[in-house]
Amino acid sequence: MPLIEIKGLTKKFGNLTAVDGLSLSVEAGEIFGFLGPNGAGKTTTLKMMAGLIRPTSGGVSIDGHDILKEPAEAKNVMGYVPDRPFVYEKLTALEFMRFIGGLYSMDQAEAGPRSEEFLSLFGLSDWKDELVEGFSHGMRQRLVMAAALLHRPKVLVVDEPLVGLDPRGVRLLREVFLSLKSEGAAFLMSTHSLDLAERISDRIGIINRGRLIAVGSVDEIRKTAELPGSALEEIFIKLTEDTAEAE
Repeated sequence: MPLIEIKGLTKKFGNLTAVDGLSLSVEAGEIFGFLGPNGAGKTTTLKMMAGLIRPTSGGVSIDGHDILKEPAEAKNVMGYVPDRPFVYEKLTALEFMRFIGGLYSMDQAEAGPRSEEFLSLFGLSDWKDELVEGFSHGMRQRLVMAAALLHRPKVLVVDEPLVGLDPRGVRLLREVFLSLKSEGAAFLMSTHSLDLAERISDRIGIINRGRLIAVGSVDEIRKTAELPGSALEEIFIKLTEDTAEAE
């Protein structure tokens, strides 16, 4: 059974259909890159997956748990990183990590050491006792990523993970994702970084105007676009432009 299963997911805002009958699945140990132009429906999809927005129709299952019918069970096995993360600025990094551990009912005997472990992994140990209000955007992004992994989620739903990260942070994040993939985690990652998507994704889905217009490995999508040997950027532009022209 896939760890992520989306069936017929649709979201309408008045006369606007932001997501239109989206269906896809992600297996354990798979990174799925979710690509699309601005306004294509990526963030709306991820918010529905996280239970932050109620779909108009269709559904999302996380490790067999319906996000609407079993929200606590679904969220307990999922880590979610939004495109605009919120952190409590008057907490230190370590306090924030422990706070997140409390939300997942983690014992402090476990949450404390794991907090230290992930702060170290993301290069934040030297700032663990500093207030988050003094952190740069990239440091906050790394902190939120560390917090999302604290409870050992089986599923990671990540919206634009590279925003604000310097090259070292990008490489670190890539290594962490690949390590967690090898341990069986499933990722759905929305990103504008075609380079990251091509380098680490097992499969890629391209969404445009709320509809999934292509899905598969990069080579499979090249065949769909009839652009053998082309870079993902060229494929992305052709497919999204073709869809726009068709409408």
